[in-house]
Amino acid sequence: MTRDAMPNAFRPGAVDLTPQEADLVARRQAALGPAYRLFYERPLHLVRGEGVWLHDAAGRAYLDTYNNVASVGHCHPKVVAAMAQQAGIFASHTRYLHDTVLDLAERLLATMPKQIGHVMFTCTGSEANDLALRIARAHTGGTGIIVTENAYHGVTSAVAEFSPSLGHGVPLGPHVRSVAPPDPRRIGADAGAGFTAQVVAAIEDLQRHGIRPAALIVDTVFSSDGVFAAPHLLQGAVDTIRAAGGLFIADEVQPGFGRLGEGMWGFSRHRVVPDMVSMGKPMGNGYPVAGLALQPGVVAEFGAKARYFNTFGGNPVAAATALAVLDVIEEEGLIANAAAVGGLFRDGMLALAKDHDHLGELRAAGLFLGQDVVTDGAPDAVKTSRIVNGLRDAGVLISATGPKGHVLKIRPPLCFAAGDVAFFLDKLQGVLRRL
Repeated sequence: MTRDAMPNAFRPGAVDLTPQEADLVARRQAALGPAYRLFYERPLHLVRGEGVWLHDAAGRAYLDTYNNVASVGHCHPKVVAAMAQQAGIFASHTRYLHDTVLDLAERLLATMPKQIGHVMFTCTGSEANDLALRIARAHTGGTGIIVTENAYHGVTSAVAEFSPSLGHGVPLGPHVRSVAPPDPRRIGADAGAGFTAQVVAAIEDLQRHGIRPAALIVDTVFSSDGVFAAPHLLQGAVDTIRAAGGLFIADEVQPGFGRLGEGMWGFSRHRVVPDMVSMGKPMGNGYPVAGLALQPGVVAEFGAKARYFNTFGGNPVAAATALAVLDVIEEEGLIANAAAVGGLFRDGMLALAKDHDHLGELRAAGLFLGQDVVTDGAPDAVKTSRIVNGLRDAGVLISATGPKGHVLKIRPPLCFAAGDVAFFLDKLQGVLRRL
């Protein structure tokens, strides 16, 4: 499978569509153009969400086991109420004094190590990583970026250049070097040491080409590389990039906000303190709010020479919505829930694998699971697609990830319950039996 082949994609003409589906696809292609993609062999027409469920136009319910955007559950009433209430009072940018954005900044910083003292707000994780790149360049004087080989960090022009998972149609920048993720099967049993060695080699290659390193950026659960969830992997790599004059950026867009069941942030599992932390999708439960937390010394040079302004980043509606998300995570015990229910999920998948040879290695932390699908031990993207689409037909939504497209990516809302795990496992059992 090439990087250009998006896992789990709708391909026009591959399946027969109903007249209504065909009309929607045609309208979409005409209005939105050729670059957009749809999930599933037969695309879904969704109209409503509630908790862990999504509902299509015919009224059928689907268990959402993939969507970390609605991190605390689709249309959570407390989040919706906070959003609507603030929208009815005041919505403007951060060039006026306003309490709400400060309340949000202080709440977020209280979850971070004491060395991280500022937060800058954006609308998306892509923007947050774009801003991190600008600051890293200003602070270090370098331009070189090191990423994992199938990483996704965003879609702005600058960030797309270090998002290899976007495919060959989006080439990496000449200042970018990619390294293997900490997969013991590829880089040795001591994955932390192996990953550090990869970063050392990337730094040396940048320097050999006259490029000064600016940053190592890592999704702290290596989501798009296939989910590598072991802890204590990053200290050597972080020390190495700093010794070379660069910074460490923890991309918490996917693993952050309690998903891994061990505190708020994935980087804490690796016992490192990042120079910058980018946040996105789950922060607003569907509302576009994102941010970049950072150590004060890192932004000093940038702040002395550049004004930062984002019309919608940190506006009162975004801040009120994100505050409500933090409230729900705390009040409903969703980090502990991610640990407990994630443990049930992991154990259930391992038990299922005993009866199904197509389920290979499982890597899991909290409510983030990556399940290899194999045939005779080799990655099997075709069977992965059959499982994903079979589950869709059975009323369960997941996706696939990894450079070979053979990893089931399981990432449900944090309010997932034991009964939801049982429903998922029952449907997966049925799909596997039909393979």
